[in-house]
Amino acid sequence: MTAQPSAPSASIPSERLAGFAALLRDHGLTVGVSEQQAMLQAAIHFGPMQEKPLQAAWRAIACHSQREWQLWPDVYERFWHPEKLRGGVKVSGQTRPSRSLRQSVQTLHDQMDAAQQPNTQPSGKQASPQTAGHTPSIGQDEQDAGTPRAQGGASRTEALHQRDGQMWMPQELSALQQLARQITAKLQPRPTRRWRVAPRGQRLDLRQTLRRSVAWGGELMQPAWKVKRVEPPRLFILADVSRSMESHAALFLRVARAFALEADARVFVFHTRLAEVTPYMHRDTPAVQEKVNAVTAGFGGGTRIAASLQEFARQHARAQLNRGSRVWVFSDGFDTDGPELLAQALQEVRARGARITWFHPTRQVPAATALQRARGSIERFVPLASLSDLEAARHVLH
Repeated sequence: MTAQPSAPSASIPSERLAGFAALLRDHGLTVGVSEQQAMLQAAIHFGPMQEKPLQAAWRAIACHSQREWQLWPDVYERFWHPEKLRGGVKVSGQTRPSRSLRQSVQTLHDQMDAAQQPNTQPSGKQASPQTAGHTPSIGQDEQDAGTPRAQGGASRTEALHQRDGQMWMPQELSALQQLARQITAKLQPRPTRRWRVAPRGQRLDLRQTLRRSVAWGGELMQPAWKVKRVEPPRLFILADVSRSMESHAALFLRVARAFALEADARVFVFHTRLAEVTPYMHRDTPAVQEKVNAVTAGFGGGTRIAASLQEFARQHARAQLNRGSRVWVFSDGFDTDGPELLAQALQEVRARGARITWFHPTRQVPAATALQRARGSIERFVPLASLSDLEAARHVLH
């Protein structure tokens, strides 16, 4: 007879933590690989007997808004202390083990002690990684073919060593807003054919000068001047929220919101379709996350960058795209549309006079065929994986 498979090792803390992270995502919290790694490190640091500071650390890592902060206690108690809840309401379809948080963290420390002992496993076998961030070092092609990265499944973007853009403290949000203000001030204004009144100017405003002379009995004692009116360039931000960009969406949307507030930018998100979220960027309410969740309901359908850009140029921004407009695209460039369609869509945007900047979450420009063919229409490429990347790029964004 064939031996029955043993029950899943649910007592492994990393698996329990992964289950907790999945429950948090079910409730709308942005908990990716970096957050799970930080939560695991916090569990190692505090140990099994300090649940209160451990919960506080986890809460600071996982919560990015007031709604998430208020939702945290209920979700935490339902997962780690279901015995305290009346009625035993089930919050997900998975069967949760009965092991407590203290027992799980204690098991984690026991495993760390055991890991320091010599490896007794048979040759050719390696212990399975504890979290998605502990994937064994393998080649890029092999990793793409067999091991999905992060939450989003197959992705050809390289692993990032700095993901501090997903865990935001108040001082970081303040720094981001200040950085957006500095970059907005450097955006070159566009001169117009109109004039405006100024204390000192290039041309005498005869009409205003005559009006002022009435107070002086007709004497031209207070001349009025006028200068050319300049307008700040219109800024459009298109953020890729498809499956391959899921772990970077939090950073991209926070950056987009900062420029929506400082530069009055119009913000769009896209995967298989395009939707504008500008009104939600001007309000610090749970509606922002709810709108994004509704838009990103088609994660499994791939990314249609070319179709989204065409819809943007022909419908949403048709009357506003002009000479000097800035279009910022946040994406890895991997498109399910035909490779030649992206170049055509970008050329259509470029033909209206807009300047295109492509922000990518990798150190190098993505090697996507569609993006390589469209490089002629893109003014510059900027890596954007953390707040420090945006700060480093502020001198070239003008």
